[in-house]
Amino acid sequence: MMRRRTFVLGGKTVPFIGKKHPNFISKDHPLFGKQTNPTLDDYIRDILAGCFQETKVPPHLVEKAWIGNFAGELYSQQGHLGAAVVGAAPELKFKPVSRVEAACASGGLAFTHAVEAIQAGANICLVVGAEVQNTVSPREGGDYLARAAHYSRQRKLDDFTFPALFAQRTKAYFEKFPEYKLEDMAHFSVKAYSNANKNPLAHMQAVKMDYETASKASNKNPNFLSNKELSPYLRTSDCSQVSDGASAIIIVSEEGLKQLGRSLKDTIEVLSAAHATGNLWEDGDLTQLETTKAAADRAFQQAKLQPDQIQVAEVHDCFTMAELQMYEALGFAPYGHGIDFMKAGHTQIEGKIPVNTGGGLVGFGHPVGATGVKQILEVYRQMKGLCGEYQIPKTPQYGLTANMGGSDKTAVVGIFQNHTGSKL
Repeated sequence: MMRRRTFVLGGKTVPFIGKKHPNFISKDHPLFGKQTNPTLDDYIRDILAGCFQETKVPPHLVEKAWIGNFAGELYSQQGHLGAAVVGAAPELKFKPVSRVEAACASGGLAFTHAVEAIQAGANICLVVGAEVQNTVSPREGGDYLARAAHYSRQRKLDDFTFPALFAQRTKAYFEKFPEYKLEDMAHFSVKAYSNANKNPLAHMQAVKMDYETASKASNKNPNFLSNKELSPYLRTSDCSQVSDGASAIIIVSEEGLKQLGRSLKDTIEVLSAAHATGNLWEDGDLTQLETTKAAADRAFQQAKLQPDQIQVAEVHDCFTMAELQMYEALGFAPYGHGIDFMKAGHTQIEGKIPVNTGGGLVGFGHPVGATGVKQILEVYRQMKGLCGEYQIPKTPQYGLTANMGGSDKTAVVGIFQNHTGSKL
């Protein structure tokens, strides 16, 4: 339980970019050779300036800060990113700032550290997530990302280890539930791209995806794995994007809110922030996200809520099968019925539990360390009516985020309450 009330006071997300984004400078871009894509330093600098401007929080009032990042040493030849945050915001000099790493859950875990700091007596904290992944070829990046798996055991699955791991999950799921067809996964892709098309910050904002394209393998949407057993179970449209980007949020206590002269209506309240860790050396039941379920059960218990009370959610869809299994792990749908839940329209923007309204990892993009932070800010923005063309019709009272690292080896689930009044 929260011993001290804890709030999210907003923040900032920059556009997520990579291949197929109109502003990403690749060899066929007219600015190639004249301009370069932003570096990790650039993203950290820009996201801090944007966050402080957006929230109107003077940087010198921040007491503690964390940055979520998975593989800066590999993609950008840069570690020690807590000190890089100070470099980008000199007002933080000599304050406690550190980097957090938990693979794709790095941003979510950084958030839990801020919540714990508020519980321990801090009043104003900063959480940053940043990642640059387009500095190397996809094949080399596949090797880097494999370090989030059990490298010595699982690297040999395929050149693209993580797609192969989730192809394993897809194979296991459809063998367990043969009443469904692999083509059903196309519904998840189509939703992700459709939502991203409405989102000016999304990596895939300019790319369309229809059911016919997503539902079958083709030259346009290939089965790209070299592992012959697993290749039929994953297409390009099932995958999250290799993105560059950053996000940042401010976390405060009641005292911090008063110190900043802000009111309750500027915030969403953190009702729970649950962190669970699985066994990297074992696979577990590939038809379920057991670690995510453990974190979700704890989060709902702490928040004293039930899954059917959630009115907006951001879940970790690194692959379409992950989103399906998230529905079941979070209690939105019974085990084995996640596809039914999707096909019924419940997770669409107009549905009863809109999920990944800005496109999720498949459509919005997945700069690994930034994802968990962006998810929280997306729930904040939906609750405050700031999502423009992809704003959900009804103002949500309760929202949820689920950020996963590796193949369900680290999970962070947060539950949040909207406030529309001014008084604490």
